[in-house]
Amino acid sequence: MAALTAALNIAAPVQTRAVSRRSAAPAAAMPVRSTLPATRVGSARATARVVASAAPRPVNSVATESPATAVASEYEMATLTTWLLKQEQAGTIDNELVVVLTSIATACKQIASLVNRAGISSLTGLAGETNVQGEDQKKLDVISNEVFCSCLKNSGRTGIVASEEEDIPVAVEEDFSGKYIAVFDPLDGSSNIDAAVSTGSIFGIYNPTESCIPPENPGDTAAVTEECIRNVCQPGENLVSSGYCMYSSSTIMVLTIGDGVYGFTLDPLVGEFVMTHPNIKVPESGKIYSFNEGNCAMWSSGLQEYMKFVKDPEANGGKPYSARYIGSLVGDFHRTMLYGGVYGYPGDKKNVNGKLRLLYECAPMSFLAEQAGGVGSTGTERVLDIVPDIVHQRVPFFVGSKNEVAIIEKYLAEEK
Repeated sequence: MAALTAALNIAAPVQTRAVSRRSAAPAAAMPVRSTLPATRVGSARATARVVASAAPRPVNSVATESPATAVASEYEMATLTTWLLKQEQAGTIDNELVVVLTSIATACKQIASLVNRAGISSLTGLAGETNVQGEDQKKLDVISNEVFCSCLKNSGRTGIVASEEEDIPVAVEEDFSGKYIAVFDPLDGSSNIDAAVSTGSIFGIYNPTESCIPPENPGDTAAVTEECIRNVCQPGENLVSSGYCMYSSSTIMVLTIGDGVYGFTLDPLVGEFVMTHPNIKVPESGKIYSFNEGNCAMWSSGLQEYMKFVKDPEANGGKPYSARYIGSLVGDFHRTMLYGGVYGYPGDKKNVNGKLRLLYECAPMSFLAEQAGGVGSTGTERVLDIVPDIVHQRVPFFVGSKNEVAIIEKYLAEEK
């Protein structure tokens, strides 16, 4: 019995030392043969791990996550607002342009709501008036124009606004004015409203011209009007931004600030435009043509030959082009941007220069097309090179894939 007691007294310190070493420095402990039961040894090891994890970090230690392992939140959205702010931070645009584009986005949201409720709010049909071009105005034409003008004037960042629905450009009151010039078609394709077909708004933003000299007498209406017209009649090459908003199965805003083309879809639950089409590029070729062929008999011989070409299977590898025509510039242009092909509204015997306005439609859309790798042409010259003679000047218009527009220009050059 005495021998057994002595043996236990000797073993006890060994067990205590083993546990102490494992707890104090588990990583550097020397192997010690323990006579503890297996369950007690496991418990000691677990205790050591807890103690080690609970050890305080050094004062200068900061928990960081490497870019490679960073995970975006599932609730993160790239909205138009955040995108514009990032462009401002990068120095691509200034704060005033951010405000102007944000104001346009607000106008588009309001118009989208009006278009969606047009049938149940008695907003369909004619307003009983005609615009400066002699075209019958729809009720929504008039309302959309007021919405656009109001948003742009109240932004405090526009000096002149020019609308397709107004006779002349309008100078913003000095108390609310800024430096930018905004041109727009508030509701393109409004003839489709009653049938609930795609419509849209088109806009362009210019800087004031350096050659413009403010009138000495601001009360001189004629001088102010002349200044407005001189500022507005700029070539599309001078655009700093342009875009459109399409009101269809979804509301999509597409714009450029001179550095690529980006598309944003309106999330009605959040009330924000969310980026859905980053860096849009027009395919260089596309076998889709979009023309109102009902006027074909009044077109030039070169254009009539082109129409024969697109319908000839043998000339196109066994399959002719596909015809797609909505009758709304914004809708047809949007499809062309995504799928490729060409949209055209040529002149004819009745309207020699076509019906599309250079300032409000052709120049802004051509700027978008070129930023996306496409082309905008009159059939004989680049649209962005044309300096308007009058604010409501019209031009023939062909826009879309680079190779497709080149084919049209070739046929027009070979006219008999």
